[in-house]
Amino acid sequence: MNSPTIQAKYESVLIDVEGMKCGGCVRAVEKTLLDQENVKTASVNLVQRTALIELNGKDDNIESIITALTNHGFPAKQRRNAQPVSNAELNSPKQFWKQWQQLMIALVLLLLSGIGHLAEGGKIDIPILGTLPFHASLATFALFGPGLSIIKSGIKSAIHFTPSMDTLVGIGVSSAYLASLSSLIWPNVGWPCFFNEPVMLLGFVLLGRFLEERARFRTGKALKELAKLQPDKARLLINKDQFKEIRVGALKVGEQIQVLAGDRFPIDGTVIEGNSAIDVSSLTGEPLPVTASSGTAITAGTLNLDGTLIVQVDRIGAETALARIIGLVEQAQARKAPIQSLADQVAGKFCYGVVALSMCTFFFWWKIGSQLWPEVLQSSGQGLINGHEHLLHSSLGGEAQTPLGIALQLSIAVLVIACPCALGLATPTVITVASGKAAQNGWLFKGGDVIEKAASINQIIFDKTGTLTIGRPCVIGYLATEDKSKLIQIAASLENNSRHPIAYAILQESQRINLPLLKSSNIKTIPGKGICGELENIKGKVKIGTIEWTKNEGVVWEEDIDYQLKKSTYSSQSIVAVSIESKLIGLIMIDDQIRTDANAALKELRKQGHILRIMSGDRREAVQEIGRKLGFKNDLINWQLLPEDKLNNLESLKNNGNIAMVGDGINDAPALASSHLGIAIGTGTQIAQDSADLVLLGDSLESLPKAFLLAKKTINKIKQNLFWAFGYNIIALPIAAGILLPKFGLLLSPPIAALLMALSSITVVINSLSLKIS
Repeated sequence: MNSPTIQAKYESVLIDVEGMKCGGCVRAVEKTLLDQENVKTASVNLVQRTALIELNGKDDNIESIITALTNHGFPAKQRRNAQPVSNAELNSPKQFWKQWQQLMIALVLLLLSGIGHLAEGGKIDIPILGTLPFHASLATFALFGPGLSIIKSGIKSAIHFTPSMDTLVGIGVSSAYLASLSSLIWPNVGWPCFFNEPVMLLGFVLLGRFLEERARFRTGKALKELAKLQPDKARLLINKDQFKEIRVGALKVGEQIQVLAGDRFPIDGTVIEGNSAIDVSSLTGEPLPVTASSGTAITAGTLNLDGTLIVQVDRIGAETALARIIGLVEQAQARKAPIQSLADQVAGKFCYGVVALSMCTFFFWWKIGSQLWPEVLQSSGQGLINGHEHLLHSSLGGEAQTPLGIALQLSIAVLVIACPCALGLATPTVITVASGKAAQNGWLFKGGDVIEKAASINQIIFDKTGTLTIGRPCVIGYLATEDKSKLIQIAASLENNSRHPIAYAILQESQRINLPLLKSSNIKTIPGKGICGELENIKGKVKIGTIEWTKNEGVVWEEDIDYQLKKSTYSSQSIVAVSIESKLIGLIMIDDQIRTDANAALKELRKQGHILRIMSGDRREAVQEIGRKLGFKNDLINWQLLPEDKLNNLESLKNNGNIAMVGDGINDAPALASSHLGIAIGTGTQIAQDSADLVLLGDSLESLPKAFLLAKKTINKIKQNLFWAFGYNIIALPIAAGILLPKFGLLLSPPIAALLMALSSITVVINSLSLKIS
């Protein structure tokens, strides 16, 4: 069987890109990036306004890439750190005021246009407001005021053959304006003026975009809340009892800071002095606080609950675990899911198709439709916006008195009702919401593609040690002893000279029951067998080790002990014999305990329909015992596997469906990388986390079924959005083109079309925001 191919590593760079409005813009940005020689791959996120690119290594200079994007109408800059844009920046008075100002001007013009129509109809006695020059002035101001940026952006996109939403809107409002201007200058052209249309179109478009931006801002709320966890200030220890508050960015590695109760840690560091409880739920989702004392490693963003701590600075800024998590989520949001590819391909050609349909609609109703159904020239007054019975000033969607007039209004309606924005937003809005919510709960998906893969998994393979078990041996029982405390005290006093995991388990047990250690001397370690030496106030040599070694050393072994072992449930555990000279004083049973939440997590995964397996490098008895306790059938368990054995078994199972591998150790890294979805427990090794697609921070296995459930809900939301985005355009475009006009006398006016277009995008964003974890 062929080994998995090891792919070359490329440098990833995250770029902030401005000017993107729709799926067509996304395709244009991706095309521009991929046209650059040093860009290997590019993934663009419309919601976050970012592009994640991989450089091919030959040239890591991105200035030419930035220039190319800027020249194509998409100003860009490289993101230099892992911190996302803060709430303060996103809601800066300058940016908010610019958006609000454009909207207010457009709505005031819209109000004046409405008042002008009332004046024109005699409802208001201000004659000047009902004149055509007044309406022409409003339309001109709207076009070259709040609408100018849209028109300029649309022209630039058209020049570079990457038409966008702005191109369609620009053509629509410009056509209405120029047609009205022609009618004003040359009254004999045969159609009425409709200067109110550019005003109404721009008003609805800008209103829709403002609401969409506000809703879109909320999609990244979870990630911004993570960024807010890191304080800006820190209390630097100057002398023994003197502190100075400084910016976190001014701290240096090795310095010491004071963290008061109720404050969050601004850096990654190590506790030097003090005791406290630390709330880590904001990063790992763990509800219970952890105890911190001298030597405890702490993470930026966690909360100090009840004690003052002196902490040594280990990592600051972009090097902290919090910043790396934020950076990982940002890159995950930039990596698009494969399900988005169809929408992007359609969006890339969408604007061309809409322009072509608009032109066909114009020529059809001008030359053919009005001849086949002459009655439409009278029935068009039944449109979705009622017509005005004014001789000089009319509404697109009101009555059309000539074939040219109806052709013009229908072709403009086609342009402005089209919504490539919904197609472009369908996937990234959901991915942004999902990855943010997941990060808040300590589940790090490394991309939208990872979320999609997680939703398709039907087989999950678990490593045993550190995954289904806690990964740390501990004392679980005793045999052949009359005094358990004395047995542990003697064993711990001698094992205090060893670094073996079994020694650590015995020492932990002695600390748990507060037993003092005896002084030891003449210590000798026999590798693979045990340890022996002398202890204070104990007469004779003390031996601790395997049963076989103990027997070989001449320790008296009664037949009743073997009988007790056979009857006990300890056959799969490690058994340590403790003796003084030739007398056995007891047996200590040591094993790696099953995680307390393992049964509940596995039960939920089975309920979701997953096939669960165990692949472990441990001995058969231990693996079978764990499998029995957790409800695994024998044919779903493998033991004594080397890393290459795990890899080969995993490859052979791929024919049965998509596989997720859950592991935490160095020996799991190859299988994690080879599986369809690699999952690492946050307490595992760094190499396991680097090889995984999904990292579960903290120490809870119950997060796994919740993460899978979130992935499935995410994909369902994406499918809903895509169904709406495609369905809206498939239904709305023919109606706008007049398909219902001959039989029902109904048509969409351009203002209503513009409003529907805006609502289509807003609907997609709101549906994405409704995603819930449970």
